[in-house]
Amino acid sequence: MANEPSEQVQLTGGPRDGAVLDTVDAPVVEIEIDGLIHRYVTTTKHRDDGDRSYHVYNYDGAIDPNGAMPGAETPDGGHHDPVQGV
Repeated sequence: MANEPSEQVQLTGGPRDGAVLDTVDAPVVEIEIDGLIHRYVTTTKHRDDGDRSYHVYNYDGAIDPNGAMPGAETPDGGHHDPVQGV
């Protein structure tokens, strides 16, 4: 019974690297950590761990749920310079 498909997924990279979650039937997993949303996206890969094989989700980065912050793009498409205040 080695390497039977698991009903769990394993996260790769990011702050939850190696974490195992119950089955996820979604292309993206979002986890809130310290006010940021960290995203993991599904892959076609599986990772063997002993006698189990987990579906792998790769880390895709973090976003601020409040949107762009100073130093990023402005709503009109320009850029904000926090030093000059423009």
